[in-house]
Amino acid sequence: MKSMTGCGTGRASRNGWEVTADLKTVNHRFLDISLRLPRNLLFLEMPARERIVAGLRRGHVDVFLNVRNTEEGSSEVQTDLHLARAYAEAARKIGEAVGDDRIPGVKDLMGMEGVITLAEKEMDQETVLSLCGEALDEAIGQVRAMRALEGIHLREDLKSHLDQAAALRELILVRAPAVVTEYRTKLEARLSQLGTSGVDPLRLAQEVALMADRCAIDEELSRLESHLTQMNQYLNAEGEIGKKMDFLIQEMNREANTIGSKASDAEIAQRVVDLKSEIEKLREQIQNVE
Repeated sequence: MKSMTGCGTGRASRNGWEVTADLKTVNHRFLDISLRLPRNLLFLEMPARERIVAGLRRGHVDVFLNVRNTEEGSSEVQTDLHLARAYAEAARKIGEAVGDDRIPGVKDLMGMEGVITLAEKEMDQETVLSLCGEALDEAIGQVRAMRALEGIHLREDLKSHLDQAAALRELILVRAPAVVTEYRTKLEARLSQLGTSGVDPLRLAQEVALMADRCAIDEELSRLESHLTQMNQYLNAEGEIGKKMDFLIQEMNREANTIGSKASDAEIAQRVVDLKSEIEKLREQIQNVE
């Protein structure tokens, strides 16, 4: 069992280039990859997605890639003097038109768009692509390790709630037969208080049988036991089990609702409330299972 929550960072460098990959994952119904790259790094998008698909099964994945040239002198400052003169001339004309004889200084001109540009060394796409794969592999490895560790804690918590749900089911199972017996006793006592004599025993038995049929929860308890058994089996399973467990939780909740509606008994009703509380706790945790 693995969680869908994790993070990881990978870094690789070679031939004057360095690539850093940061991954952050949270729960999601499917594998959803969020990757945004600047125009000059778009060639990394598809290879990066393929790498992540191969390494992770489910979850929303935020991907951050950074490429840096580590060589000294890899950047060059370029100056467009013709554009700077054009800016200065335009400023002079505007000043004459509005009666302002001030002219822009060197600092002002350097801040004008296009006057100063930073030219980067041409990217070695083959090297960067290879480094990207290495960095992603390292980051994915860290994510998987964290997910596995989180999965251990998830399993322990789920096991605790499953045990509690099983104990509540057992209490309901023990209590269920007494409901019909108590109904018969109360019915006989009520008839006695009303002074009704000579009640047909067969008619009384039929009434009790109808009550027993209306509040029978044997099938629901049996299916609930089966669901709990399957859930415990999934605790030790590998692969994508979160969706299967989520489906079982829905079925468990359905059985609990049916038991609550059929069993006309205050004690069972209270056990059902407690059972549904445990099922809800299970449901919340299962949303994080891969």
